[in-house]
Amino acid sequence: MEVFAEILILLLAARLLGEGARRLGQPAAVGELTAGVVLVAAAALLGPSVPLLAGLPDSPVLKFVADFGIFFLVLMAGIEMRPKEMAGASGTAFVVALGGMAVPLVAGFALGWVALPDSELKATQAFLIGVAISISAIPATVKVLMEFGVLHQRVGRVIVSAAVFDDIFGLFLLALLTGVAQTGRAPELMEFAVLVAKTAAFFAVTMLLGAHVYPRISRRVAKLQVAALEFSMLCGVGLAYGLFAEAMGMHWGLGAFMAGLYFEAHRVGKRVYQDQKLIVGAIANGFLGPLFFATIGIHVDLAAVWTVPGFLAALLFIAFAGKLIGAGGPARLAGLSGRESAAVGVGMSARGAVELMVLSIAREAGLFDGSGTTDPVVLNLYSALVLVAVITTLVAPAVLRRILPKHSTKPG
Repeated sequence: MEVFAEILILLLAARLLGEGARRLGQPAAVGELTAGVVLVAAAALLGPSVPLLAGLPDSPVLKFVADFGIFFLVLMAGIEMRPKEMAGASGTAFVVALGGMAVPLVAGFALGWVALPDSELKATQAFLIGVAISISAIPATVKVLMEFGVLHQRVGRVIVSAAVFDDIFGLFLLALLTGVAQTGRAPELMEFAVLVAKTAAFFAVTMLLGAHVYPRISRRVAKLQVAALEFSMLCGVGLAYGLFAEAMGMHWGLGAFMAGLYFEAHRVGKRVYQDQKLIVGAIANGFLGPLFFATIGIHVDLAAVWTVPGFLAALLFIAFAGKLIGAGGPARLAGLSGRESAAVGVGMSARGAVELMVLSIAREAGLFDGSGTTDPVVLNLYSALVLVAVITTLVAPAVLRRILPKHSTKPG
């Protein structure tokens, strides 16, 4: 029963503060993420007297629930998007993603090189900082875009398409980081060539199945007019694509996105599309989505705030400025207005669970090992980078709400 109690507490707090954020004119995701922070603060104040709250950050069940939250949020993003829209924005999105990753990557590495003490891990840790703040997270921004009704506007298409490219670029950076951490050297050219081939194979197979095979099967299932069976099939395709993505060395979230992307009304039928969009949306926005954002909040460790405030401030500055310059600049050159370009930069700034995943891998590889040193930056590096993930995910939606062009508040 303890599992149900954990989920209930998190859900109630997330929905309560999410609704409060909406009434204050902010995205619900802001309140939902804040709920996790509040629960962690309450656990710290109450201490061991309330073991249920104290155990939330380490709960394996909540991690499992958060993963499914990501699954349904990304699946919903794919359903909301259309392949033609993605293709139409792909040229601009590629440049936006490339710039949005390169600028904070270089700036983060430079900051790490200056701030970290000399050690065998210095170069790898500096590279980790660059990688961690160069990535973007689709779920954190997509929910906001859907709430504001701009997912089908040009700015929304560019952000989501760029986030997909960002995930692909992040795949290569993560492979490079993992290789350096495990072997002490960068992956060889042949290893990267294999990675490129796997990535191409993943998109080729999922696009082929989505365009020609899945619609035929879906139409046959639709004749039975059983919404539960249609839902099971959609989720099954998403899970299968996710497994395929992982087998190809990619993040499983891309599989869920591709499953939703080709789930179009003209392919599966208007009734099936509307029914499943309603079901997936209810699960994503009403249950698993709020839990996902709240679980990000419960991973907050505030130690870096008072121990290395200058380093944390520099990280946050690079995290936001790097995306504004690296992603917003190319968007402006591509013809988007100043406000739209700023929205692209801010929309790409949220890191969320993607950065937390990278940090988890890095921690398992021993890149945060502070043994033998008293340097505060090294000892609080993990805490600071987690705070960057949380703060950017918290701030980006709120800022996005303020700078989105007024004419973009309706789908177009």
